[in-house]
Amino acid sequence: MLKEAGMEKINFSGGEPFIQDRGEFVGELVRFCKQELELPSVSIVSNGSLIRKQWFQKYGEYLDILAISCDSFDEDVNVLIGRRQGKKNHVENLHKLRQWCQEYAVAFKINSVINRFNVEEDMNEQIKALNPVRWKVFQCLLIEGENSGEDALREAEKFVISDEDFDRFLDRHKGVSCLVPESNQKMRDSYLILDEYMRFLNCRNGRKEPSKSILDVGVEAAIKFSGFDEKMFLKRGGKYVWSKADMKLDW
Repeated sequence: MLKEAGMEKINFSGGEPFIQDRGEFVGELVRFCKQELELPSVSIVSNGSLIRKQWFQKYGEYLDILAISCDSFDEDVNVLIGRRQGKKNHVENLHKLRQWCQEYAVAFKINSVINRFNVEEDMNEQIKALNPVRWKVFQCLLIEGENSGEDALREAEKFVISDEDFDRFLDRHKGVSCLVPESNQKMRDSYLILDEYMRFLNCRNGRKEPSKSILDVGVEAAIKFSGFDEKMFLKRGGKYVWSKADMKLDW
């Protein structure tokens, strides 16, 4: 349905996509989207803790971009913000995943959420060493019912930073050519998000309000309630070279 409606890119995120069946479930979704639907771009966002080399061996050819969430290169800060991965060192694991992406021809991307605990950090050296195709830098965003409010799954108020703080972080890293910043304003309405019930999630009012499922009413009817701002999508650089076949990368 989505392919027929014009979908060119799909991104699997969570939660953690590799939890289900040790990554086999998302792997088969990736394979289907690339092999059967022939989508130009298939990507995953993960914290990287559950990814194994065997997964790349089986599914790497079907994946265009792997984005790994990394909010800090200081392990103490990762513990503070909840990025601890058991006995694993998050930063060491990041470098290992970078190597596997290189080995199996998957474009490597880093996502960082800037918050009160990492806003003063200088990540220039580490990001340049990892050399991702894109470094998405997000300003910590509050979503009612998800990370803010009485019924929130987790509380993020203590992580929030001001626009001025976010701008200072961006200025400190202006020499990183792959940096793609996303303020709260750019982020809130510029994504088409589908939940597990195939409902678009409208974030315009500061919370995720679901549309009717595309399985019930079709894509055209459901997308009208998505809150999607196409102009902001283009303004934030949402359209880019997203197929690894078109990337000039040295594998």
